[in-house]
Amino acid sequence: MEMRPLGTTDLSVSKICLGTMTWGKQNTEAEGHDQMDYALDHGVNFWDTAEMYSTPVTEETFGRTEEIIGTWFAKTGRRKDVILATKVIGRTTRFPWVRPHIHKDEARLDRQSILEACDDSLKRLQTDYIDLYQLHWPERKTNTFGALDYEHDPEDDPIPLEETLSALAELVKAGKVRHIGVSNETPWGVMEMLKLHETKGLPRIQSVQNVYNLLLRNYEVGMAEVSIREKCGLLPYSPLAMGALSGKYLDGARPEGARLTLFPDYFPRYLKPRALETAGKYVAIAKKHGLDPTEMALAFVNDRPFVTSNIIGATSVEQLASCIRSADLMLSDEVMEEIGAIHRDTPVPTSE
Repeated sequence: MEMRPLGTTDLSVSKICLGTMTWGKQNTEAEGHDQMDYALDHGVNFWDTAEMYSTPVTEETFGRTEEIIGTWFAKTGRRKDVILATKVIGRTTRFPWVRPHIHKDEARLDRQSILEACDDSLKRLQTDYIDLYQLHWPERKTNTFGALDYEHDPEDDPIPLEETLSALAELVKAGKVRHIGVSNETPWGVMEMLKLHETKGLPRIQSVQNVYNLLLRNYEVGMAEVSIREKCGLLPYSPLAMGALSGKYLDGARPEGARLTLFPDYFPRYLKPRALETAGKYVAIAKKHGLDPTEMALAFVNDRPFVTSNIIGATSVEQLASCIRSADLMLSDEVMEEIGAIHRDTPVPTSE
């Protein structure tokens, strides 16, 4: 398994990152433990989770994935073998049960919320430090989660970035967090935080976790350059477009137990007619060249020059094994040219 530097840190992370958001909802604790065993035994040393997992988010399952990871650490004693990333939720009114004693009916990224969230994650994870602590989405109103259009709100009143980063600095100083990153961010947000690092001595952003896959490549427009020039690489999530790029939803198929079968309203953009039509074209390329569609789609993401580690999620060890195999797949020039032709013809198939 290829290892890559995490930003400007001294940490080396595997080319493939183990995503965990299904554990506690689609997957049992035992199944999560099996995936962690398999991943680590096959060279995957980087795991990503979040306080709000598993998903879709409910009050009953909030934090459950971290608990499952924590019981695995307690059972195996292998915490030191893993580079662990988790996240604190951004501003939202969707989860009124989260820290209501700080902000009634709304989560925020103020100092008290961040400090308490981190302590809660550490307890669930049964560890005394987090390698990469990420802001799950921005405090300010902006185009997050792959949204294409920015609509400015002059009445927006976000917690200042300096307060948020200062709280993270406290966690770093206390030894609870080693490094920090962001998720669902924009070029402005990343550059502003890097400026605060340079001018105020606040912790440096080391990674960006945004959506990126063959059906949604808007990261390339502005963020890719930031990632490369600022050594702040992408940790792409949904690299298979929630499974659409495997081909399992083509021709109206809705496999039993599949994510978009169970939760069709969670990421509806990947079930749009043009998105599925385009996914079918990518699947056809894979089959033409004797490739597994899943492994081809992941291999494309794995080796983009702005990617640090590709976050894959699986609901079975068999799926996980296929995803990990993509790390050894190099796509030919011919395959890349055919992928490029489809992208030029339909650059944003999820938009309609």
